Amino acid sequence: MSGAGRDDTAGRRARAVAAATAVAAAHGLQAAGARVLHDGVNVVVHLAPAPVVARVATLTPLLRPDPARPFGREVALAAALAAAGAAVVPPSDLLPPGPHEHDGLVLAFWQHVEVRPQAPAPGDVAAALTALHDVLAGLPATGPPLDTPLDDLAVFAERAGDWGVSPAVRARIAERAERLRPRLGGPARALHGDAHPGNLLATPDGWRWTDLEDTCAGPVEWDLACLRSTSRLDGRAALDALGGPSDAALAPWLELRRLHAAAWWTVVAAGHPERRERAAAVLAETLGHTSGSAGSR
Repeated sequence: MSGAGRDDTAGRRARAVAAATAVAAAHGLQAAGARVLHDGVNVVVHLAPAPVVARVATLTPLLRPDPARPFGREVALAAALAAAGAAVVPPSDLLPPGPHEHDGLVLAFWQHVEVRPQAPAPGDVAAALTALHDVLAGLPATGPPLDTPLDDLAVFAERAGDWGVSPAVRARIAERAERLRPRLGGPARALHGDAHPGNLLATPDGWRWTDLEDTCAGPVEWDLACLRSTSRLDGRAALDALGGPSDAALAPWLELRRLHAAAWWTVVAAGHPERRERAAAVLAETLGHTSGSAGSR
């Protein structure tokens, strides 16, 4: 990474920490030991010594011009799921969870949980997703079906030239997304929206889902495609454990997942120069992929 890249990364993190600590302080919570836990499309800050985590939208606005909308959806859904007894990381109860805005950044506050260094097996994810879907089935769905991935791809087609994506590539992404729309029907329900094993945390109280920012209404196949597409474990084994559909039946949702993941890889690379080569490879692989076989992430 170049010196400028390191400076940009450090500046993004420092700005996120400053926003999180300022909003927390305005609500009477001091965070002298605040530290960054993760820097991806959002910067995640533990407001130590308080058991509060802030998720700050830093790169997210590149693809989501109004990040308060998905952050608000996430907070509302996580609160409803926690109230219904679902195994999720709940919003903070020590200060208003938000979303808040400070210095042009949108952020929300969450309860800090101890995360153990344990990866789930396919059966663990299958059981956890089945339990989550059982609770989600009783909650209202929000927004048009699959608006999260489809809106993201529309913005990508419009804006990705700013990140070096050619007009031809953007046109192909838009055309493939539009071609998929008629094949994505089915009963709409509330979904996690990004149900892969990286969003399932091992805690002292068992497995807990986190990162509901991509939640949307839609057929359950979208969550299943997110799980099937993971490279963190055998996604096919996980789907088999929950009695999921075949890859052929999931084909349109797997294609949508590939397109959506490629768009977000490009956004990540816009703020993490060391990931640009990988993002370009993912985008090229996605465009060269034949619809109908399983995806990867």
